[in-house]
Amino acid sequence: MTTLGEKLITDEKQMIMDWVDKNQSKFSDWNQKIWNYGETAWREYKSSKWYINQLQKEGFTVEEASGGMPTAFCATWQNGDGPVIAGYAEYDAVPGNCQAADTVERPRNGLSKYAGGHTDPHSALGIGSFGGFLAAKAVMEKFDIKGKLKFFGEPAEKVRGSKPIHAAKGYYDDLDAAISFHPFYMLPLCNTTRWNTHCAVAYSVMYTFTCDEPETWLSSGDDSPIPASHASVRAPGATDAVVQMYTLSKMSREHMLPHNLGWSVNETILNAGQATADNIPGQMAQIYYFIRVPDIKMAEDVVKVLDQNAESAAKSAHCNWKKEWITKSRAGLENHTMATVTYENLEIAGPPKFERDAIKVAQEIQENLGLEPMEEPYLDEVENLIPPEEAEKKLRETIPDIQRHFTSDDYTEYCWHTPTVRLYIGRPALKSPKPGYAYPAWVMNALGGIRECIDPMIESASKTIGMTIIDLLTKPEVLKQAQDEFNERTGGGMKGNEWQEPLCDYEPPIHYRWPEYVTTARGKDQWIIPAEGDK
Repeated sequence: MTTLGEKLITDEKQMIMDWVDKNQSKFSDWNQKIWNYGETAWREYKSSKWYINQLQKEGFTVEEASGGMPTAFCATWQNGDGPVIAGYAEYDAVPGNCQAADTVERPRNGLSKYAGGHTDPHSALGIGSFGGFLAAKAVMEKFDIKGKLKFFGEPAEKVRGSKPIHAAKGYYDDLDAAISFHPFYMLPLCNTTRWNTHCAVAYSVMYTFTCDEPETWLSSGDDSPIPASHASVRAPGATDAVVQMYTLSKMSREHMLPHNLGWSVNETILNAGQATADNIPGQMAQIYYFIRVPDIKMAEDVVKVLDQNAESAAKSAHCNWKKEWITKSRAGLENHTMATVTYENLEIAGPPKFERDAIKVAQEIQENLGLEPMEEPYLDEVENLIPPEEAEKKLRETIPDIQRHFTSDDYTEYCWHTPTVRLYIGRPALKSPKPGYAYPAWVMNALGGIRECIDPMIESASKTIGMTIIDLLTKPEVLKQAQDEFNERTGGGMKGNEWQEPLCDYEPPIHYRWPEYVTTARGKDQWIIPAEGDK
């Protein structure tokens, strides 16, 4: 047993630290692989298969395509009877963010800048969590610690995809605790754990418009052999319906919810009318809405307005319409015990530290942007800890008192099935050289793929998660306290009188034309647009 300041570090925790240090170069290689796959939501075929193969090599039993989702998995490893501790990897990238791991703006080789790329980055999220679980497994074997590790592959987080489905299908029902890790994305949630204010409700819905009877719009004339002759007026069609839907919903946004709360509605046109140069109306078009709101009733109110707009848009464009759910995700539930024990282990692991090579990369980026390179280019916050209660106090400075939840992420699904912690660790982010200056988005994306810049976060996450797992397995009083708190907040645990059941009442939305990589005579690219120079 060793000491760090006033903290005692057990032999088990020291082994976690040493084991992660020994395997750090391997974790770095793994992150590079997932980062370069850059696969987007529901199409993470290579990424999920890599995890499945690696988990099997590490001795885990893996259920592939868990919950009916082709790119999801549920992996388990057990050493006798004991608590079941869960964590997960995410690995979906974001369309339109294809940035190379470079100090200049450019897409990855051979791809369009509109292809997928990791922004948060989920590649390092997954490897940081995976590293912690593998470190804990090694310690469990060495010291014969009893328990079960359950590691999930959670695809499509950017559309809040898999976790509501896993939850509804019972995959989280046997858990004793869960650890959720994410690279920091906003201050003050950096090198800390969430306290009271957890992520909010997220609903997303697809509206599909089809022009099924264009011939009944007006009349093509008895002498026309086709539904809409070139001499006749044609039906507006699906493209017009989506435009109407988009416009109506923009106009009615201020009539959806009060302005004194933090909420948002975003839209994406997934398919754009299947346009043709002939005198035929657009046959099908889709628009997708993503709703982030503090509570379930607010989400349902927004959807009511959107439904009315869809009905009006369809009538005006001579179309039929249907609504299909992409996600219904609950708000988070705090657990102070889990937040505290995890933060204590983060104090032992330490925040990321950016050494000479990482500093040189940052300075080169600044120089390439025409900025004066800084001696200390990284944000101070990404290399320093902030206690959870202090982070909570700062976070609440911009949130109305009546609002309990803020921003969105579907880790919240775990919160209603087991005591859950939300851990944030600093990722590389640069200081602004002057007030009001914002770095272009490609900078943080690139830093997430450059080894010397992102590896310190992976190391800190792996150590923190590994030590937290060991605490939960070897300190029954801590786990009991976390579970007692969970039972109190839910009014009796799962099925308690304050418990929220899963909202998911839909099948995995895997059949849509989500952006994905394709191979043509020109080579590999995403279907959105070919790479520059392709003919």
